[in-house]
Amino acid sequence: MIHASADVQTSAIGDGTRIWQFCVVLPGAAIGRDCNICSHCFIENDVVVGDRVTIKSGVQLWDGLRVEDDVFIGPNATFTNDKVPKSKRYPAAFLTTEIEAGASIGANATVLPGIRIGRNAMVGAGAVVTRSVPPNAIVVGNPARIVGYVDALSNGTSPPPRAQGGAEAASEDPLLYKLPLVTDMRGSLSVGEFGRSVPFDAKRYFVVFDVPTSEVRGEHAHRVCHQFLICVRGQVNVVADDGVRRREVVLDRPDIGFYMPPMTWGTQYKYSPDAVLLVFASHYYDADDYIRDYGEFLSLAGRAA
Repeated sequence: MIHASADVQTSAIGDGTRIWQFCVVLPGAAIGRDCNICSHCFIENDVVVGDRVTIKSGVQLWDGLRVEDDVFIGPNATFTNDKVPKSKRYPAAFLTTEIEAGASIGANATVLPGIRIGRNAMVGAGAVVTRSVPPNAIVVGNPARIVGYVDALSNGTSPPPRAQGGAEAASEDPLLYKLPLVTDMRGSLSVGEFGRSVPFDAKRYFVVFDVPTSEVRGEHAHRVCHQFLICVRGQVNVVADDGVRRREVVLDRPDIGFYMPPMTWGTQYKYSPDAVLLVFASHYYDADDYIRDYGEFLSLAGRAA
């Protein structure tokens, strides 16, 4: 359905798509099936829109934009394609901005050019997105920062469980391990034994510290390597994603470990300024063991990408 007041110059429109009042679509644009393009939208030539995309009123999609399936774009969301625009002066090629499948962009958000909004990510209303957003991340503010992960928090609002629950917290999550803790007037000691309290034999360790609180670490999975995380000082949020279920915990004590089995997409963020994260790994470093693309991870994990 194309409204009589719309100026639609492309024939590359899928079945079931609706284009409403006062929209302009230039001849080079490609629009998929079952989309809903609300009134007063503009779509330029070098734009590809996937299937089942909702574009609310007052949105302009400029050259270089790629929108995958099942994306929601809220009213008056703003996209850009030139970092240094000048009147009557055009770049040789406009930057490509990618909005991956299932992502949602809130009303009045601004997205800078040349970045990627990851699969199922959520951009809050009014956010200014200056850097690429990881899959499933929830970002808000100016500049946009990660405040959570989709489905890792209850309704996106309740805080994740904290390791400071001790044995009780560990018993509620199969990935949390309670390590022995000895405390007396001389101080405290926590100990782990590989193959016993730590569920594998380690061949490598690394320590993460001095991380700015706005930064995100991880954002990858391993094919065969096991990892075991202990926050020996401060606190850090850890997200584990097996492709179906996403869980999040705050590590904030040295006698609780978080186990990351192979084929788990791991993320660490919200580091406190004093955080020190100790990680044991079952294998020596191997660049080929890393999976850094979330779509590839879902495919290898046997989940629909």
